[in-house]
Amino acid sequence: MMTGRRGLCTLPVLLMALLAVIVGSGAVWAAGPKNPQAARAARAGAKPKHVSRITPQIPKANRYQPGKVFLENADELVADENRSTDYQVLRGNVRFRRGDMYMFCDSAYFYDKTSSLDAFGHVHMTQADTLQVYADVLHYYGDEQVAQLRHNVRLENKSTTLLTDSLDYEITSNVGYYFNHGTIVDNKNNTELTSEYGRYEMDTKQAEFSTNVHLINDQYEMNTNLLRYNTQTHIATILDETVIVNDSNTIYTSNGWYNTSRDDATLYDRAQINARDGKTLVGDTVYYNRARNYGEARGNVIVTDEVNKVILDGDYGYHDEASHYSYVTRNARAREFSQGDTIYLHADTLCTIMNDDSVRVLKAFRGVRFYRSDLQGICDSLQLSEADSILNLYRHAVVWSGERQISGAEINVHFNDSTADWATLPDMGLMVEHVGEDYYDQLSGKKMKAFFDHKELRQLDVDGNVMVILYPQENDSTYNKQVYAESSYLKVNLKAKQEIERVAMWPEVSGKVTPLFLLRKADFYLPMFNWYDSLRPKSPDDIMTGSDEMRQLMSTPEQTSTRRRN
Repeated sequence: MMTGRRGLCTLPVLLMALLAVIVGSGAVWAAGPKNPQAARAARAGAKPKHVSRITPQIPKANRYQPGKVFLENADELVADENRSTDYQVLRGNVRFRRGDMYMFCDSAYFYDKTSSLDAFGHVHMTQADTLQVYADVLHYYGDEQVAQLRHNVRLENKSTTLLTDSLDYEITSNVGYYFNHGTIVDNKNNTELTSEYGRYEMDTKQAEFSTNVHLINDQYEMNTNLLRYNTQTHIATILDETVIVNDSNTIYTSNGWYNTSRDDATLYDRAQINARDGKTLVGDTVYYNRARNYGEARGNVIVTDEVNKVILDGDYGYHDEASHYSYVTRNARAREFSQGDTIYLHADTLCTIMNDDSVRVLKAFRGVRFYRSDLQGICDSLQLSEADSILNLYRHAVVWSGERQISGAEINVHFNDSTADWATLPDMGLMVEHVGEDYYDQLSGKKMKAFFDHKELRQLDVDGNVMVILYPQENDSTYNKQVYAESSYLKVNLKAKQEIERVAMWPEVSGKVTPLFLLRKADFYLPMFNWYDSLRPKSPDDIMTGSDEMRQLMSTPEQTSTRRRN
């Protein structure tokens, strides 16, 4: 006989246990004067120890009385006053009813005074053909309205099945829970969930699972220590460190929700998505839709591409796994380290894409600023392709290397073994080098190509509309004259430390040498001259500090740009 309360169980199973457990009045089974066998024993001066094969009389009372349980059937009733007057024993095809719920078992102890019972063997509870519960043992406590099911417990509710060894149900709160490992199988969604502890609220359809929670289905697998799930909305609420794995990515999170029917999630607190294509998306808030294979992130967003050595960060990020397209915006920054020496890049929007030839390309739009130890630059938009290692700068492009500045409508820089080896300006270019005080050597032309060696300029070729201004240094390190020349073509060769070795201009050359004191202010500069040193990034962090001056430059049509030196 078990009368003590031993914990609590879970699930709608409890409801069935509840209904089956509350048994009706035992008075109708008690041996009384109307029983001939009991009367003969009384006349003989002995109390009957038991009465067998007594069929309970089923009262015609209303079966829907609140909290009332009725005995519907039993093959045998046994009463033993010498042992106890608190309970009666039922055996064989025992059936109880509470409202529209029925409970079946092989045998039972019924406690009339407390409306409690213990049921044993093939325990089965059912309600309206929607809920079926099976167990080896059931204890129901009428005063506390708690049902406990033990050993080989199986609860079936439509397409969902719960398997556990210990299940308790609190009738008043309509809450059930298991506490000794449980498995829930959803046949409709082909999902299986296991955990050490589980709790289910019948009214809200909210379930909570804790300790070694493992969920698996055809689409993904989830591991955590605390998970809430609503069986009506199919939304899982994540409350602890959780790992979600599917065929295309792995998600790490500790806070958020996952809609299992729509297969999308909103995650908080620095959630991270590791895609199979090698990219990682991290953000304060992350939205992910597995059906469409894309993710969005907001707040301190970081997109890492380990395969192609690119890191993007900003306030908003997006990644599409199907098209291999990612971008970040709002305080966007990129770090490209495939060539050894990292390039730091800032723009309003940065993105990486894969073109038709499966070549990864990094693009930047509006307000581009970049820094590398040997090269810095600004422009309106930029592209870097991993296939040819060419950095393309478009519209108001300016590049610095040492004391030298190159500017033009377009600049293309080629990298070889992490260093720039050549650069082209295909549509009007200007090269300026600060030589001292207010003096700048200047060269402009229709097309220009420069060759570098160990980060130093070695050769410069100019094709069309060549214009040159030079300020040769005197032996006493002073400057007292200007050399001006024009031609159709020019080639300059330089030695180490940027010393000019040879200058060739052809086919016809015109020019003059003028003492500095005879020059007007405007004569010091070529028509295209601009010195943008104030816009030059001086460090990796400096790329993030834009200016009104740069925004004004980028909004000016290139053919009418008239900015002068600082």
